[in-house]
Amino acid sequence: MTRPKAVIIVAILAIILAGVAALLTYNYLQKETQKVKAGQPQNIVVATADIPIGSKINEQQIKIANFPKDSIPAGSIYDIKLVPGRVAIKPIAAGDAITEPKLMPKAGTPGAGVMTYLVPEGHRAVTVAVNEVAGVAGFLNPADRVDVVVTTQPPGSTDAISKIVLQNVPILATGQITEQKEGKPVVVPTVTLDLTPDDAEKLVLASSRGTLQLLLRNIGDTATVDAKGATIRKVLGSVERSAPRVASPVKLRRVVRSAQPAPSPVYSVEIIKGKERSSKQFSQ
Repeated sequence: MTRPKAVIIVAILAIILAGVAALLTYNYLQKETQKVKAGQPQNIVVATADIPIGSKINEQQIKIANFPKDSIPAGSIYDIKLVPGRVAIKPIAAGDAITEPKLMPKAGTPGAGVMTYLVPEGHRAVTVAVNEVAGVAGFLNPADRVDVVVTTQPPGSTDAISKIVLQNVPILATGQITEQKEGKPVVVPTVTLDLTPDDAEKLVLASSRGTLQLLLRNIGDTATVDAKGATIRKVLGSVERSAPRVASPVKLRRVVRSAQPAPSPVYSVEIIKGKERSSKQFSQ
């Protein structure tokens, strides 16, 4: 190989290696640039206080905060002027990002309430009235899950029965209604449950035929229980009953009295004269 040809080959190889090195360097710099941009904070709207479901958000409840770009939740809002007046359809905790899925849509149906956006597709919201005891003493909150017990008297039976008819039912909302009892307004607690149409029919029928009791579940307990129902006989079990005390029968003895007077006793006297003996009888 002549010297000029060797120089040309080395020059070509050097150019190729330089191109590869430049390409690798460019890719590395691009990745590093993306990492830097992803780590740079970006302004989004967050809550400054807890915002409950159904409340209209005001300016004092929101602020602008810096979030790393790679950790910004989907649907976040960047312009703080777009949030005041919107209605929350999910609970928003202080410090959480205000996102579109947590707010009532801008183009929602006029006059539509918050509840219509909370009911899952294919489900129904059913509200039942409960008392303070049946409502677990006021400890029920939206997103809790409960079992529903009905106490009623089955047809053809004289014994009442309590049975779990619905299990692991989500609570959509709690509230109060006013009813008239004995001519006076009375505030009655209510619970709105998320049910399928079939379960909604069961709940409505159960509430019309008996009394309802709600059982609060543990947050991680979703297991289905084989509920057989409880009757008063099952609750009391085998109870020993003492036999009633029966008074001993009184035996009456019949006394028969003779109508005739009793005969007088007869006395006998023996008289001895020498060898002669004689007897004489007389009575009183």
